[in-house]
Amino acid sequence: MDELREALLVLADGEVFEGEAVGADVAVTSGEVVFNTVLTGYQEVITDPSYAGQIITFTATHIGNYGVTPLDEEASHAACRGVVVRDLARRRSNWRSDDTLDGWLRRVGVPGITGVDTRRLTRHLRQAGAVPGAFGTAGHDALLAAARAEPGTDGIDLVATVTCDAPYVVGSGPRRVVAYDFGIKATMLRHLGKLATVEVVPASTSAEDVLARAPDGVFLSNGPGDPAAVAGASHNIAELLGKVPVFGICLGHQLLATALGGRTYKLPFGHHGGNHPIRRLATGGVEITSQNHNYAVAEGSVDGADVTHVNLNDGVVEGIACRNLPAFSVQYHPEAGPGPHDARYLFAEFEALMDRGAGR
Repeated sequence: MDELREALLVLADGEVFEGEAVGADVAVTSGEVVFNTVLTGYQEVITDPSYAGQIITFTATHIGNYGVTPLDEEASHAACRGVVVRDLARRRSNWRSDDTLDGWLRRVGVPGITGVDTRRLTRHLRQAGAVPGAFGTAGHDALLAAARAEPGTDGIDLVATVTCDAPYVVGSGPRRVVAYDFGIKATMLRHLGKLATVEVVPASTSAEDVLARAPDGVFLSNGPGDPAAVAGASHNIAELLGKVPVFGICLGHQLLATALGGRTYKLPFGHHGGNHPIRRLATGGVEITSQNHNYAVAEGSVDGADVTHVNLNDGVVEGIACRNLPAFSVQYHPEAGPGPHDARYLFAEFEALMDRGAGR
């Protein structure tokens, strides 16, 4: 790690946090500031396309101790605007790693700030909600101006910035799945690839084009930002319902709900972490889940679907299943790399749904 440079994080509401610049060398970077409570998996978090437009604050005090490896990347590039940490490890201590977190951040072009009082920052975000902010080596006034000019994520189609440009195929399973790329993660594709040969298509792909591929099932991926701003997605999903089994995760859950006539709303500071307790209503069992979303489905707004899972922290709708159509979704991440893995059974449920639809 090179000699550290003084830096500031300034929020749009005027709060200031001191630190040192790490990662990519930029004078100013801005975005919506959120916090994530994971203890491990920082590389998976940083490369999750769902963080497009956001600055990620890690609440765990010591980040980077096991280094980085290409095997843990969820996408080919990082879409987040930057990372905030309390203590960035100077040494890596894991046989899998091939670089330090600081070196990797420089290589992939992600700026960071370390030495920040992340405990105070997290407490502030819990009170104020996710707010725009800016950090870097520029002066206070420049950073404050950038923070106040930052539009945040409301009403912006961030999916268009992370979706693929053209279809591609992964996996070699016996079924055929078309996966909408709203910001799809590599771990999702690894799970789906065991069940099916998966053709990943851009977010704007029409329902007609999807059905022309004769899939056994359609997967709706995770992704960033406001579901109401994703152009055409809900219409296309509505056109698919009843014609092919559908499974959605995270943003895919919200888009399935809106395709069914449901409403979504923005949470104060979102769910970002690896230990959210969820009750599975069918069994009464509790699952520990990984989550990363700022928006949620409004309870009681989805006609024709039953709530299947509920967040035990705040009652947010975490899963729905259609009564008369082969379609279901969850708000959390059953694929969760590095974990938890309590909800991986949902991929088997999608497999069974496809087999019933295909008459297997």
